[in-house]
Amino acid sequence: MRKQPFTKLRSMILAASLALFVLAIPWAVDAVKAFADDQTLKQKNVNVQLLGINDFHGQLDTYDKKRNAGGAEYLAAYLKKRKAANPKNTLMVHAGDAVGASSPVSALLEDEPTIKFLNKMGFDVGTAGNHEFDEGVKEMLRLINGGSHPKTVEKYGKFEGADFPYVAANVIDNKTNKPLLDPYAIKKVEGVPIGFIGIALSDTPSVVMPSGTDGVRFTDETKAINKYAKKLKANGIKSIVVLAHNPAASKEDGSKASGELVDIAKGADDEVDVLFGGHNHALTNTTVDNKLLVESYSYGTAFSDVDLVINPVTKDIVKKKAEIVTAYRDKIKPDAKIKKMVDAYSSDVAPILNQRIGTASAPISKQQNSNGESELGSMIADAMRAQTHTDFAFMNPGGIRADIDEGEILWKELFTAQPFGNDLVKMELTGDQVKQLLNQQWADPERTKILQISGLKVKYDDSRPAGGRIVEITLPDGTAIHSSKTYTVTVNSFMASGGDGFTTLEDGKNQLVDIPDLDALIHFIQSKREVNPTIDGRMTKLNN
Repeated sequence: MRKQPFTKLRSMILAASLALFVLAIPWAVDAVKAFADDQTLKQKNVNVQLLGINDFHGQLDTYDKKRNAGGAEYLAAYLKKRKAANPKNTLMVHAGDAVGASSPVSALLEDEPTIKFLNKMGFDVGTAGNHEFDEGVKEMLRLINGGSHPKTVEKYGKFEGADFPYVAANVIDNKTNKPLLDPYAIKKVEGVPIGFIGIALSDTPSVVMPSGTDGVRFTDETKAINKYAKKLKANGIKSIVVLAHNPAASKEDGSKASGELVDIAKGADDEVDVLFGGHNHALTNTTVDNKLLVESYSYGTAFSDVDLVINPVTKDIVKKKAEIVTAYRDKIKPDAKIKKMVDAYSSDVAPILNQRIGTASAPISKQQNSNGESELGSMIADAMRAQTHTDFAFMNPGGIRADIDEGEILWKELFTAQPFGNDLVKMELTGDQVKQLLNQQWADPERTKILQISGLKVKYDDSRPAGGRIVEITLPDGTAIHSSKTYTVTVNSFMASGGDGFTTLEDGKNQLVDIPDLDALIHFIQSKREVNPTIDGRMTKLNN
């Protein structure tokens, strides 16, 4: 009984201590939070610079003469200057079509010079565009991973491949059912991880030869992004960039954003912060669903400079902005090392490049007028028909890549204008099939493809419902073609396989393969010696 007062006192002391502890908890929490906030302030935000290009197409030695922009040595000078402003925190990326439809300096050497250029520049990650598949999956992987090519190995040895990873989350190997390339790459800047997800154009099988995508399939872009964004987030990566070879466009101020990439951005995981686009060779610098979208024309005439601010504690991108920079040739000194490299390759192929083919009495433009007709397109179609002696010829506009200057025409110019090396294919179509073919110019609602034609005249009204836009087809003398009559037609092998959505050609009868399209154009110009094609009303848009 004597111990009770001490027991009661001890209980009172314990109760008082507990009360003091409870009262101290808010203060302790505030102190801990203040300490954490103080540590966050001491850790400065990480400033990251992304320098990106798209659709370079191996244009090492060419440039845009109208804007006086481009050329590998000038693009290199700009990229090096920008990188020097933040050397440790700059990453260089590309959004596909680095090769394919290339300048002959690159193409004649199997595009190895372009990959070497990207290596010398220190690119960090890239993705596959549709043109990476032009010569098939095996050749694409050789350029990426390295390997010998019969045309280059004797002079240059075994090719080393790309020094940087190519990523593509939506290109699936049919044998393994896994991505052909790594779906993403992770780069660290000042300890902060940034995830780069690669996305190829899902329409690639329809815009390259069937052999180009043999063995692989393409899945939905948005689903692939979200699948791997989820994996990146699970690994604590909250700064995510997508390299997508999908088209976009906007005004310079960011208004009027349009294109596939806009729709992809709207459906992409909110942790995605930046999407690089490509394929349509346009300018894009806009924000969609709080995601920054950029695209910088093509051919190395411009690049995207994206500035990111990343919180080092949360690992999130807290600020982002972009500038599309034109690589004007008169505003910077060309990079001497890259110029030396390009000059060396040019010298190696000079005997072929400098062959004189003929003369152009005026510039020959690939630019289509409001009806869809171009001077160069008409001449190419005429050359195709002259080679095969058919009634008609059709040329897809996407196969015409550059203008021809006034004056002496060199082999190099013609190759640059028509670089794909497709064979000509002669076939038979009925008049009704010719009409079906011409209506397929609108098969893709996103991109109208007005064919360049020879041997006929066409009137159309594109305000009419799809499938019924061709109003009249006649011979040059005005005689209407007959729906049941059989005509001979020439196209290139890409179109003959249903490329660009011209599937009617797959049903052409008695198909015969002729010489490459470039050779036909060379023969045509050589036979004329001097050429001066003009717009002569082959295509007429009635609702112009």
